[in-house]
Amino acid sequence: MKVFVAGATGAVGKRLVPLLVAQGHEVVAMTRSSDRAGAVRRVGAEPVFADGLDGEAVLAAVRHARPEVVIHQMTALEGTVNLKRFDQAFAMTNRLRTEGLDHLIAAARASGARRVIAQSYGSWNFERTGGPIKTEEDPLDTDPVPAMRQTLAAIRYLESALATAEGIEGVALRYGNLYGPGTGFADDGAVTELIRHRKFPIIGNGAGAWSFTHVDDAAGAAIAAMEGGSAGVYNAGDDEPAPASVWLPELAKVLGAKPPRHVPVWLGRLVAGEAAVSVFTKIRGGSNAKARRELGWQLLFPSWRQGFRHGLSEIPNGSMTSR
Repeated sequence: MKVFVAGATGAVGKRLVPLLVAQGHEVVAMTRSSDRAGAVRRVGAEPVFADGLDGEAVLAAVRHARPEVVIHQMTALEGTVNLKRFDQAFAMTNRLRTEGLDHLIAAARASGARRVIAQSYGSWNFERTGGPIKTEEDPLDTDPVPAMRQTLAAIRYLESALATAEGIEGVALRYGNLYGPGTGFADDGAVTELIRHRKFPIIGNGAGAWSFTHVDDAAGAAIAAMEGGSAGVYNAGDDEPAPASVWLPELAKVLGAKPPRHVPVWLGRLVAGEAAVSVFTKIRGGSNAKARRELGWQLLFPSWRQGFRHGLSEIPNGSMTSR
């Protein structure tokens, strides 16, 4: 199958492209930087260069590829996210989720592609009422923390645009919090460094349930969505969404760090903002049952427990590096 991957050298893209090539697919990999062309070619894909927000350049790149499937893995996140200024931190990623997706859908339609798969998100954006685990049938948050409203709006837009795209089968993969090489939750990641130095405390009761997805499992979900299942939204976190009070001490232990500090809600709100309080005390995780059932998605790391122990460092799978 001919596949076009936008965001091919990002955290998920650089795991995805080599896997697609290894499975015999013909891959055209879009990146903004010609400096990364060598990494793309080394794994057997064809590089093309375009800014995801440049509609004409994206159209030209996709028309050149004439793919059957277009996969959107574009983000613009580096280091840790300032939870107090959440929307500002996600501003460029939100544009890629909206404007960037529009460009890819238009280009896919013009080029005769049948399916567009895009990276969405599922954890802090679920409605913060009811049980700790949400399905695709449950609503997203109708009253988000003010600092997160623009980012949630961009996620809603992405999923709606895929659902209503004429002539295209749209699939949204709601990844959990990405971890593994190239992310903040890597052995050398920005978040893990904070945890090592006890600068990533548990706020309040730590009851907020987080969903996690290893970057290789995120890539696997995209591959599963190429042919499996119908158009729609799929939660693509692992099997075990867990409260911060459970996963954070375990990750500290894996890293050889002291247990995380605990701070009261009032102090967390003062220092890190309402979004931080929400993710540590109120958020829900997502059930992946639909993705497993309908896409046939099989995880390398069914739980973050195995992933934290064995998946934070580079796993030899032929993946690209940005060097």
